[in-house]
Amino acid sequence: MSEEKQKKKFKTIDIVYVGLFAALIAVCAWIAIPLTVSITLQTFAICLTAGLLGWKRGTLTVVIYILLGMIGLPVFTGFKSGIAAVTGPTGGYIVGFIFTALIVGLAADKIGKKLWQNILFMVIGVLVCYLFGTVWFTIAYKVSFASALSTCVFPFLLPDGVKIVLAAVLVNRLKKFVK
Repeated sequence: MSEEKQKKKFKTIDIVYVGLFAALIAVCAWIAIPLTVSITLQTFAICLTAGLLGWKRGTLTVVIYILLGMIGLPVFTGFKSGIAAVTGPTGGYIVGFIFTALIVGLAADKIGKKLWQNILFMVIGVLVCYLFGTVWFTIAYKVSFASALSTCVFPFLLPDGVKIVLAAVLVNRLKKFVK
């Protein structure tokens, strides 16, 4: 088999990583700090996954996580599942995780070797998720963009900042161990 074909082919280790990190995302979705709006560790898990696995495996992991939820496994926040969780008013944030993984993973593969680079691209990835999810929310609930931001984004800025820094530090420390 040519070296080029070997590089394109998924190996057993890739499948193991994808499954393991999809499970990690699910567990992090279940860990919630109940405030006015529940804060979960999903954002942390998405950034960590994409930072460690790169854009191909990281994005695939997020897509598989979403598909598992859509077929009925209770992997979303609050042990929710089903197509309604993804197509509902806050489903845009779940779909937005794909863009976050893509941005963070691409940066991890091509650019992000330093802590500040990882943090920067994780922030960009989460902001794209916020944008996608907030637009989706405004359409679903027929509310203003400002109203959606105050409900769906502003309460999460500080906690997500902390999760991003933690994920970036872990990526920098663990990247050398992930093949």
